[in-house]
Amino acid sequence: MEIKRAIITAAGATQRTLPLQALVDRDGQTKAALRILVEEVFSSGIEEICVVVSPGDQAAYAAAAGPFGSRLRFVEQGEPLGYGHAVFRARDFTSGEPFLLLVGDHLYVSGSQKRSAQQLVEMAAAENCAVSAVQATYESKLPYYGAVGGHLAAGRKGLYEVSEVLEKPTPTEAEQRLIVPGLRAGHYLCFFGMHVLTPAVMELLAEEAGPNGTRATSFSKAMAGLARRERYLAFEVQARRYDIGVKYGLLTAQLALALDGGDRDEVLAGLVELLARRPST
Repeated sequence: MEIKRAIITAAGATQRTLPLQALVDRDGQTKAALRILVEEVFSSGIEEICVVVSPGDQAAYAAAAGPFGSRLRFVEQGEPLGYGHAVFRARDFTSGEPFLLLVGDHLYVSGSQKRSAQQLVEMAAAENCAVSAVQATYESKLPYYGAVGGHLAAGRKGLYEVSEVLEKPTPTEAEQRLIVPGLRAGHYLCFFGMHVLTPAVMELLAEEAGPNGTRATSFSKAMAGLARRERYLAFEVQARRYDIGVKYGLLTAQLALALDGGDRDEVLAGLVELLARRPST
């Protein structure tokens, strides 16, 4: 399976300005979050990227992508009909081919020489099926993520056969339906904000969106349908995700990027100095 196209979603009302935020990347260069994400995608071997935006945002996003702006394609989501609908808006772009999907408000720091997107794309190509990146996440964070249930693939570490998908489950729902043997107690496999998906996902989203494509559409419902229709895997990539939309999320992402780069010692020294200061009484 060849994966040459990618979709980045950035049309949500609470999400649309986040990819435009500036950070200092691991090489010490100031860039918009969108550009950092686009560089991650192109480094995985992807050749084309479509960004799903709100009406009127295209120019700002093209500028934020820097030298990659001219290489991006854009589609608009005019109404807030859900994340699944945002993905569905890029159906023509995917042209019936498998694609990489990312959310625009997450950044990633890899724990290996390969970036997160490259790890995921290579796994999907090798397994010839849809694969979602996941991260073992404590139950207190369940309100922020979709989660999957299933079992470890035979003879494979960090690769799971998915049988169930729930959107932001309660701890009780997760305990009843999403237990994965081998995970630490109280932890569940939550979405990483990155997937490689087959054309079947667009078919499932089309069924939900209706003949005119105007109905609210659930991404998690489509993914649950995918697990029933064909082989679908979850993969623990060697990386960490940072949601820049949560409280202190942008700060945490910035620290993670800085500590992963060449200025690590300088950043650590600054943090130690900051922590040593006591507030005046």
